[in-house]
Amino acid sequence: MSSYEDRLKALRAQLARQTLDGFVVPLTDEHMSEYVGAYAQRLAWLTGFQGSAGSAVVLPEEAAIFVDGRYTLQVREQVDGAHWQYESVPQTSIAAWLKDHARQGARIGYDPWLHTRAWVSQATEALAEKGAELVAVDTNPVDAIWPDRPARSDAKLVVHDDRFAGQSAAEKRAAMADWLVSKKADAVVLSALDSIAWTFNIRGKDVERTPVALAYAIVHSDATADLYVAPEKMDEAVAQHLGNAVRVMDGVNFAAALQDFAGKTVIADPERAVAAIFTGLDEGGATVLSLRDPAVLAKAIKNGTEIAGHKAAQARDGAALSRFLHWVSVEAPKGGLTELSASDRLEAFRRETGLLEDLSFDTISGAGPNGAVVHYRAEEKTNRPIESGTLYLVDSGGQYRDGTTDVTRTLAIGTPTDEMRRRFTLVLKGHIALARAVFPKGTRGGQLDVLARQYLWAEGLDYAHGTGHGVGSFLSVHEGPQRIATFGGGDEPLVAGMILSNEPGYYKTGEYGIRIENLVLVEERAVPGAEKDMLGFETLTFAPIDRALIAMDILSGEEHAWVDAYHAAVLNLVGPQLEGDALAWLKAACAPI
Repeated sequence: MSSYEDRLKALRAQLARQTLDGFVVPLTDEHMSEYVGAYAQRLAWLTGFQGSAGSAVVLPEEAAIFVDGRYTLQVREQVDGAHWQYESVPQTSIAAWLKDHARQGARIGYDPWLHTRAWVSQATEALAEKGAELVAVDTNPVDAIWPDRPARSDAKLVVHDDRFAGQSAAEKRAAMADWLVSKKADAVVLSALDSIAWTFNIRGKDVERTPVALAYAIVHSDATADLYVAPEKMDEAVAQHLGNAVRVMDGVNFAAALQDFAGKTVIADPERAVAAIFTGLDEGGATVLSLRDPAVLAKAIKNGTEIAGHKAAQARDGAALSRFLHWVSVEAPKGGLTELSASDRLEAFRRETGLLEDLSFDTISGAGPNGAVVHYRAEEKTNRPIESGTLYLVDSGGQYRDGTTDVTRTLAIGTPTDEMRRRFTLVLKGHIALARAVFPKGTRGGQLDVLARQYLWAEGLDYAHGTGHGVGSFLSVHEGPQRIATFGGGDEPLVAGMILSNEPGYYKTGEYGIRIENLVLVEERAVPGAEKDMLGFETLTFAPIDRALIAMDILSGEEHAWVDAYHAAVLNLVGPQLEGDALAWLKAACAPI
C-alpha cells in the first residue's frame, strides 16, 4: 500500500469485515514493552508516527492519535492532520475520547494481548455510557492488512555472565520463591521482557537498542521455573546456563499453560501483564493476586557488581563522547556537518571502544529548531546542517555488557545569543540543584522534580517531560519503577542502588532545544547531626558541559564550585584515555570557569 491514507482505508474495510465500528492501536507488544520489535510496530506502519509512545483510535468516519508532551511537535510532522486528530495525554484519554466520539451501540475492538486489564475496565465503563461495547478480537485487524509485516526475531538467547550480573539466576529464583511463600502464592507470571532477562541472567537481540528476548516465564514457589520461548532461540550454552530447575517450553504453549492453575494462587502484575494473561488464569480456575512483578524493584536496586560495571561503562563512554565533542569543535566551524553525519561519527567513536553491543536508543541529534523536538530522530528528509549561531542537542547512549549509558549535551555552534546562554544556565542550575540534593529515606522522585524546574519556573518557563528515569544494567535505558517526575510516575521511594537520569531541559519551538543529562546513583549520605537516614546522588556520567553557554552572572558561588569540581572529575577520569589534540581540548573544556 503506497500511502498512509490507503492503510487507514484498508483498516476501515477490515473492521467492517470483522463487524467492528472501531479499533484501538497502541504502540506496545504482548509484554507491555516501551520499545518493541519491528513485528509489533503497528502504530508506525498505520500512521507514520516514529515516536516511542502513543496510541491511535480508528472509527468509520474519524481517527485520532494520542501522544504525550514529548511528541507534540513530532506527531504533527509525521502524521497527516487531514486524516488524524491530534490528542494530548494525560489531558485526555482514549476512553474519554471514545465516550465522546463512538456512536450509540458501537462495537469497538481491541487486542487483549496489547492492553492492561485496567485499561480494558476503563474503556468498557466509558463505552457503556454510550450503550457501546469493547470487543476483544482473536485476530488483530492491523495484522490482517499488513502484507509485509516483519517476522518475529529468531535471534538466539545470550547468557549474561554472573561476573556482570553479580548474582546467579538460581539465587534470584530462590529469593522469588521465598517472596511467593510469604504471599501464600504458588507461582508468579513474568511477562515483562527485562524482568525475564534479569531473573534468568539472559539477554537477547529481539528488540533494537534493548538486549532482551521475546519470552514468558512462570516462577514457582519451589524455585523452579518454566521459560516459554521459541525453540530456535535456544542453544546448548543457554540450556546449560539455565540448568535443570528451569523447564524450557515452546512459546506457543504459554497461553494454554495459563489454564493449568486450577485451585492454585498465581500472581500477575496488573501494569505489566496484559489482559489476556488475567483472562487465561481466571478461565483456568486460578486465584489471581494482582501484585507487582517481584523482579521490578530487585532489578532497579543495583548490586555492587552492577554498580562497578556501570562506572566502568561510563568511563569508556565518557571518553568516546569527549572525543566526539572535540571532533565537533574542529569540524563544525568548517561547515558541512549535519545531524546524521554527526550522530554517525558519535556511534563510530563508541564502536571504537571495541565493547559496544548496541546503542541504548536511537541518537537524538537535533540542530537548531530540530533540537526543540524532544524525542527527535534525524532522517534524510529532516536532516539539518549544524550551522554557526545555533544550538546543537545530542542525546545518546551505549549498551555495554557491564552497563547502559544515557547522556545529553547541548553545544553552542559559533556564538550563542544572550537568551540561549541565560536559558541554558537556568537548566544547568536545575541540574545542579538535583545533583546536590540530600533527602531522607522514603522520599519519592516526584518530591524532587521541582528542584530541577524551579529556576525555569521563576521566569515563566518549563519543559514537557519528566526530569529523571531509571536505567537498567545492560537492559532497558528506561527502567522503572523509579522516576523523577510530577506526572506519569514519580511515586516510588528512592532507594540506595537505584540509577536515574538527571535531565532538565528547555525547548523553544522553531528555534532551539536545551537539555543537560547525566546519570546518577542513589547513595546513602552521612549528614552530621542528622536525625534521619539520608540519601543523595553520586554523579556517574563524565563529559564536559559547554562553558560557552554558561552565564556566569546567574550562577551562585556553590553552583560555580559544583561546575569546577565536576569538570575536574571529568578531566581526572577521561583525560588518561585521551591524547594529543583531543586531550588538549579536554583540558581547555574542563578548565575552571
